[in-house]
Amino acid sequence: MIESLLGFLALGVLVLLRVPIAFAMIVVGIVGFAVLRNWASSLTLVGNVALDTGLSFTLSVIPLFILMGNLLAVSGVAQSLFSSAHRLLHRLKGGLAMATIVACGGFSAVCGSSLATAATMSKVAMPSMRKAGYADSLATGSIAAGGTLGILIPPSVILIIYGLITEADIGKLFIAGIIPGVLGMLLYVLAVMVAVRINPSLAPAEIDEQGVSTKELLGVLSVVVLFIVILAGIYGGFFTPSEAAAVGAATAFIIAFALGGMSLEKTIAVGSDTVRTTAMIFALIIGAEVFSNFISFAGLPDEILSWVSGLEVNAYVVVIALVLIYVLLGAVLESLSMILLTVPIFYPLVTGLDFGEGVLASPEAVTIWFGIIVVVVTEISLISPPMGLNVFVLRAVVTDVPLSTIFRGIFPFWCFDMIRLLLLIAFPILSLALVL
Repeated sequence: MIESLLGFLALGVLVLLRVPIAFAMIVVGIVGFAVLRNWASSLTLVGNVALDTGLSFTLSVIPLFILMGNLLAVSGVAQSLFSSAHRLLHRLKGGLAMATIVACGGFSAVCGSSLATAATMSKVAMPSMRKAGYADSLATGSIAAGGTLGILIPPSVILIIYGLITEADIGKLFIAGIIPGVLGMLLYVLAVMVAVRINPSLAPAEIDEQGVSTKELLGVLSVVVLFIVILAGIYGGFFTPSEAAAVGAATAFIIAFALGGMSLEKTIAVGSDTVRTTAMIFALIIGAEVFSNFISFAGLPDEILSWVSGLEVNAYVVVIALVLIYVLLGAVLESLSMILLTVPIFYPLVTGLDFGEGVLASPEAVTIWFGIIVVVVTEISLISPPMGLNVFVLRAVVTDVPLSTIFRGIFPFWCFDMIRLLLLIAFPILSLALVL
């Protein structure tokens, strides 16, 4: 127990010293395991983890879904989604901001990455909102918040990693993410309506009578078709998640060329970005695996489970306590790192709780429900100060907007995110309705 706490303390110090968290976890894990066992066992562990991770067929789903999202990001699909959504919502005050949210939700359905969604939509939506006279706070807030939908609406890289850690059915996790994802999108739209109602100067009145072009319609239809093919294929048992990722990447490649959005230069850029992102994620997975092996060997998960079991408190109270921990961690940790660090510790604790005879009566239902809650909390961390990775991605694209302005614009969306989180905890059926 003491060794685990010292390990977390050492990890925190290394992160504060700006050591990349993947390497910080590897260093602490190696040293910690060596102290508990010996150096030979520790170095063997690192070698085995790196080899197993690099050669894992199951993990091949990650680069394939990243490739799919990157292909569609440069194909013009995001612009088609944004323009089509604006045609539907242009009569509402704040319609461009609402269209941004809807387009982010649509793009998330074929992307799987929050950062990619935020980066792509900032280039698509920000110029239009500025030209229309939107306040920078509302414009950037809607993009940063809408981008968080990328890690919940399937296919989701975070849900894939959660499924791999907990050995849950990834297909069911994808299906379970649909209702919470749509709920999040609707609440974000409501947040825009409330914000412009309180402060009308945030958004001008909009009149736009243009119709949807053929190219835009094809872009929207391609997203719908790709989304249906992936989910129907997985849930219908036609192919595994890894095979679905391969089918999705191949289809995205065809769509990108058919829409005329590809060139040799863009193809090389897509491949390069996919490799960099995959390398970053795999480094984090290897680091987290080494660190969690050390923590588990030190006995921290068993100690926590024993302590909580002895408290004799309601299971939902424990879940709320864990959510509060996630909210605090999200303010200082990157989202993927937070998942990799905490799920191996918290997952056994949650599945060991007694939730009664309702929809959470089975361990599988608890696993899926907790996974959705973890991802929603992770979404919140992406727009929470001081880390808020989506905010920094947006800031890198829109360099003339201060961070304080972006965080001010995010506040209404953050409030509605907390409402959604409470709803998902109080009503597990929202996460489980499509998989029961």
